[in-house]
Amino acid sequence: MLACHMKEIGSWVLDICSARGAEYAEARVVDERHRALATKNGKIASASDSESLGLGIRVLADGAWGFAATEDLTRAGVETAAAQALEIARASAQVKKDGVRLAPEKAYQDDWSSPCQIDPFSISIEQNLDLLMKIDAELRSVQGVTLAETNLNFRRYEQWFYNSDGSDIHQLKYTTGAGYAAYSFEGTEIQKRSYPNSFGGQWQDKGYELVEQLKLLENARRIGEEAVALHKADQCPEGRFDIILDSSQLGLQIHESVGHPIELDRVLGMEANFAGTSFLTLDKLHSLKYGSDIVNVVADATESHGPGLGTFKYDDEGVPAQCTPIISNGLFTGYLSSRDTAHMIGLKRSGGTMRAESWNRVPMIRMTNISILPGEKPLTLDELIASTDHGIFFKTNRSWSIDDKRYNFQFGTEIGWEIKGGKLTRMLKNPSYSGITTDFWNSMEAICSRDQWTLWGTPNCGKGQPQQVMGTGHGAAPARFRNVKVGTAYKGAE
Repeated sequence: MLACHMKEIGSWVLDICSARGAEYAEARVVDERHRALATKNGKIASASDSESLGLGIRVLADGAWGFAATEDLTRAGVETAAAQALEIARASAQVKKDGVRLAPEKAYQDDWSSPCQIDPFSISIEQNLDLLMKIDAELRSVQGVTLAETNLNFRRYEQWFYNSDGSDIHQLKYTTGAGYAAYSFEGTEIQKRSYPNSFGGQWQDKGYELVEQLKLLENARRIGEEAVALHKADQCPEGRFDIILDSSQLGLQIHESVGHPIELDRVLGMEANFAGTSFLTLDKLHSLKYGSDIVNVVADATESHGPGLGTFKYDDEGVPAQCTPIISNGLFTGYLSSRDTAHMIGLKRSGGTMRAESWNRVPMIRMTNISILPGEKPLTLDELIASTDHGIFFKTNRSWSIDDKRYNFQFGTEIGWEIKGGKLTRMLKNPSYSGITTDFWNSMEAICSRDQWTLWGTPNCGKGQPQQVMGTGHGAAPARFRNVKVGTAYKGAE
């Protein structure tokens, strides 16, 4: 549809809501397309190519929020949806404790697109499947690989945003994701290796160029061989060790033990679905020693941070992307906030973290790119290992568990290696580690430098009821933690 019609739809929403007494209104028209392809053992496991177009309306009336959505973009359809949003707001107002208080924000008129060198939808499905089948064949060419799974995912997300403050914002994002896994079944034991990360691989706001950069086919044989070799590896020893996490595992550690607990709606008890609430009560802001002095974490949605799944120019309240310090030299310094929660922590402006999965979902506080900053001095992974006398190197997440306050956790990885005398020695299977969030981050005493830092994409963060799935970004470099409890995640048949 033409952009001028989107503007007309936005005007209808704002005029209707204003005429019916709304204190504030916003309209999001979203046009999106998804392609998802997957193979399993040389056959197509799933294939879909879908499109969706619709309108979400959020209004503030009598001090309470109302939301409604519609695929009917005629004048009559928009009027019906706007009336429903207002009705919900006024019904909600009858049971509110305090009226919604919005932090002020300027009006913006802007047009932004995420960097994309190759439109992923310009690559034919036949070409996509040919690549996946080649990877599949390479994985299964390794004797002992009993299951190979591959996937490619593309998304084009275009949004027009209008609000009664005067904003008129158009944003276009491309997202690409790709990865695979090799499984080896032997006796009662299953071993798995994934590339370049588990649970779907690597995802970024890029075009098809990401697929080319990942060197998927070139790494397939090694991944298959590692899956098979794990059967003959020793079980991970149990005890307390110095550990090194690869950047992808550290990214998930950040997601679960920093990203979720800093969501201000969880802290305030407004949201608890999927990830519970948070141990980060308001009294801990600027007082809690979250980590050691070298732990610096930011929530950075700006384009300069990289092509993360949490990168945009404006959030779904029309607030510009920002970089918020979350942990500064170990001290807890910031939450993820919105226009209606900012004042609760003394802020005069939202942190700009409100996002909705699509046009038919209400915006919520979501992680943007929650990243740990790399070390300032040059330090490679090889040098980090070389300076470790005795420890365990953990690579590629396999499982995780964390309580509903995000305080006690356990993570397992697909593979590990024992470190002795500054060198990787024997391969270890079923490694796991556990701890308490603040104790763990305070035990971090080394992190590699920028050239070892990767911005990983997590495409499937769930939140809300009805559930919303959102992409988040986590930049991390390999890091070392002292005296961590290590164990065995899977013992198999005794």
